[in-house]
Amino acid sequence: MERRKFIRNVSLGTAAAGWAGLNGVQANTLAQPASDETFNLDYAPHFGMFKHHAGEDLLDQITFMHERGFRSLEDNGMMRRTPEMQEKIANHMARLGMTMGVFVLDKGGNGANTLAAGKKEHLDIFLDGCKRAVEVAKRVNARWTTVVPGDYQRDLPLDIQTANVIEALRRGAEILEPHGLTMVLEPLSDTPNLFLRYSPQTYLICKGVDSPSCKILYDIYHQQKNEGHLISLMDMCWEEIAYIQIGDNPGRKEPGTGEINYQNVFKFIYDKGFKGVCGMEHGNANPGLEGEKAVIAAYRKADSFL
Repeated sequence: MERRKFIRNVSLGTAAAGWAGLNGVQANTLAQPASDETFNLDYAPHFGMFKHHAGEDLLDQITFMHERGFRSLEDNGMMRRTPEMQEKIANHMARLGMTMGVFVLDKGGNGANTLAAGKKEHLDIFLDGCKRAVEVAKRVNARWTTVVPGDYQRDLPLDIQTANVIEALRRGAEILEPHGLTMVLEPLSDTPNLFLRYSPQTYLICKGVDSPSCKILYDIYHQQKNEGHLISLMDMCWEEIAYIQIGDNPGRKEPGTGEINYQNVFKFIYDKGFKGVCGMEHGNANPGLEGEKAVIAAYRKADSFL
């Protein structure tokens, strides 16, 4: 039997066994979809999320995602893959009609490369990353790349740091904009040392950069930790949001494993008319085949908001 047919048959069989204990309503709601049964929003898994069903081969993992109704993929580490593998991934996705989500702009800003400092050496690293990101985006048909401006430069006033970040991002946008590539700025909750942490702060910076190639990546997990008020703050910042990422809190796992009411959040996003990608940037709450089935079931449940 061909490998991809084998994967599909095994996954369908294990799914049926895994859901045998659900009542009839739940079973109908969470039944595994055929390839043409998509979601209300465009959710994007990442490599490794379904490897127990699909195996280690990246193309087989993409095929499995497509068969489960997902129509996009995101890959933070895409810039570090070989050009040959990038092309294989892109060609396979094109055959399936799938969209490439974000990849992280390599060396685009971290604790050792803070754009808030206003130093030439940091700016040069960032701009070199932008140039290389353009080439990767062309290869994989990507429209978004994630940028984190790095840490605070605490010996400078906050407004000076903000001005330094805006100026650096303007320079980056000059490189990206002619190629239709958008850097999406991601406020994070990982450490209080990070310069970019809040959605209104990111909104202000995007307004300052004033480019279609500089927008917000609104990560629901990080912003639940940093500021809460998810729906109201998303609404305030909406015109600058180009990409959304998902993860429940606490734990950064699939919807339904934490405190966020994802049905309401997804309905808000849908009602706003969002047609972009919602990246599944989280781990699986449980290991193995059962954990992977639980992720798919969680998205079917959270997506049933209509």
